[in-house]
Amino acid sequence: MRNKAWVFAIGLLVLTPVATFSQENQPERFVREFRIGLWDVLEVSVYGEEDYSGIRVQVTEFGRIKLPLLEEVDVLGLTQGGLENKLNKLFIEKQLFQNPSVTVLVVERQSQRASILGAVANPGRYELLGRQKLLHVVAEAGGFTTFVGRITLIREKQDPLHISIDDLVSGDERLNLPLQPDDIVYVRPEETALIFVGGAVGSPGALEVPKSNMPTLYRAIIQAGGFTERASKGNVKIKRLSENGDEVIISVNAKNIEKGDMPDVELKEGDVIIVADKIF
Repeated sequence: MRNKAWVFAIGLLVLTPVATFSQENQPERFVREFRIGLWDVLEVSVYGEEDYSGIRVQVTEFGRIKLPLLEEVDVLGLTQGGLENKLNKLFIEKQLFQNPSVTVLVVERQSQRASILGAVANPGRYELLGRQKLLHVVAEAGGFTTFVGRITLIREKQDPLHISIDDLVSGDERLNLPLQPDDIVYVRPEETALIFVGGAVGSPGALEVPKSNMPTLYRAIIQAGGFTERASKGNVKIKRLSENGDEVIISVNAKNIEKGDMPDVELKEGDVIIVADKIF
């Protein structure tokens, strides 16, 4: 069962501008300053040279690329602009082109990715464009797929950081951390329980609920579509197994709960709620 409230909350947060970017430093300009890393895929072109246009190469485990007419070129740690300048000089030194104008594009940034695993729609590795924060990457992965207990951020040479999902989606920006390459985000699904609601309710059947936030009797009936017109609110029963395995039946007059004359009834895992029909 998807937790729609959390998905909606993440949608709102993703639309919020990232405070770390000023008007003069938009994400697109920040991306240009990213350093080329291992396994990144680059596209190299020389303006006006048809035979040297859109050439794709991948950075090797040694931090180099191999281009036509050139020997291997060290690129690890260079910006895109830095590599363009380096290739321009190499082409001139080797007299391959006169006044070359080199363009380098990073088409796949394999070195600038973080992994997100666990209870999200599309687990995997995601590219970090600019200063991506935790909730942005969760949203890119399709949002949460179930009730979530907490998020664990695993970063090299640091102890794992455990983050409360409630605090995170409530807007505490201190927890919405910028991610770094090779970070691992594990979205831990919360343990759930089943409650069964039958009889004169709109949508009888099983309810999957978080164990840490078990619904009360009245809340469970509302989650199951509420009372039908034929429902006898004064004749609601809870079937429950005792610790020794015996079935216990608890009779409840839900009208008294509605009026506030009695407290709502706390439920337990495996409870079966039966709302009786009126007898005409």
